[in-house]
Order: sequence, then structure tokens, then C-alpha cells
Amino acid sequence: MTDLITTLEGQERELVFEEFDHSDAWRLGARITAIAQQAGHRVGIDIRRPGLILFRAALPGVTPDQDTWIARKAALVLRMEASSALVDARMSAARVDPVAAGWLGSEYAVTGGSVPIRVRGAGVVAAATASGLSSQEDHDLVVAGIRAYLAEGGGK
Repeated sequence: MTDLITTLEGQERELVFEEFDHSDAWRLGARITAIAQQAGHRVGIDIRRPGLILFRAALPGVTPDQDTWIARKAALVLRMEASSALVDARMSAARVDPVAAGWLGSEYAVTGGSVPIRVRGAGVVAAATASGLSSQEDHDLVVAGIRAYLAEGGGK
């Protein structure tokens, strides 16, 4: 479990934007969507700030349930300022069930698939989320999209 936590923490240090605005959200969302389409994934993709959806895509085969999962995963990221996979790994390693303990309500999903959009000097400004695959695959899709976007010079 500590290897997973170390890997996820490394991703958080790596995936930092210099800036992030509405145009970046659209371009990043389109990049993640393109990766999902090329792989034939049936996913929903969302980028949001608190109270504002900046990007949304629903690929063929997505069900309304994915919208609920997206909102819950993103809520966790925006509250904890860490990827939902990292929060899940840390909670599992500590053997803490935050829902059973009453610490987190049903509006949060402690499962992978949502990644913070972190801007250097500003912190977490948004969450990029995928839903429709396994938790790990959702997480990996978003990370791949952010990596590709940053490598292409986005977020600068």
C-alpha cells in the first residue's frame, strides 16, 4: 500500500499547472476525451470548480449513474485537495472507513477517478474526473490526459 501511496503522491507533485482557466479546462477535457475515444472507453468526463462545471463529455454507453459518481468523486477532491485514488489509498492504509465513521457523507465517493487541477502558487482550483471504468482505470485515464496536455504545453 505504501508503494501505491508513494506513486500517487508523486503524480500530485508532477501534475502541476502554471495557470488554468476556462479555455484550459475545455482543451484538457477534449484531450482526455480523445484518449478515451481512441481506447473505446464508455466514460463520462468532467472538469469542475466548486459550483461550476467547466467541461462535460458523455461518450456512447455512459449511463446517468456515471454523473452521480463524477459529482461524488469531484466533491472528495475539492474537499481533500488530493486525488480520490490517493485519499482512498491513505484511508485504506490507515484502516479508516470515513463513511462508516460519519466523517464523510453520501455526497463523497472515496474511490479513484478524480484528480486535482493544481496551479503552482494557488493550489487546487478544479477537479478532472472520469467515471465508467474501474476506479484505477478512471484514475489512469485522467492522469494520462493531464500528462499529455502538460507535455503539449498546456496549462502554461
